Amino acid sequence: MQPERTRLAWRRTTLAFAVAAVLAGRQVASSEHGGLDAAGTVVVALSVLISLVFLRAAHRRIRVLGGHAHPPPLSTGAALLAAGCTVALAAFASTMVL
Repeated sequence: MQPERTRLAWRRTTLAFAVAAVLAGRQVASSEHGGLDAAGTVVVALSVLISLVFLRAAHRRIRVLGGHAHPPPLSTGAALLAAGCTVALAAFASTMVL
């Protein structure tokens, strides 16, 4: 039961990343802010890139969780990657809002 819940949590987080990236792109591209400039394009591109990196890491973990009754613990590298993606996406979002 625990690996299944953890797998679903990874899926929810992946979905949240995708939604955040889409909303970031929408925010930057909105006409309220004068449209998409070069800096906004770079920030949106980096947000999408970070989301794709997180998506790949999450799918690796989901595969491990789905294939074992007692999956191995999350590696330090994978945890650091997930945390780094989260911090980077928050930083890009802050850049877009400011």
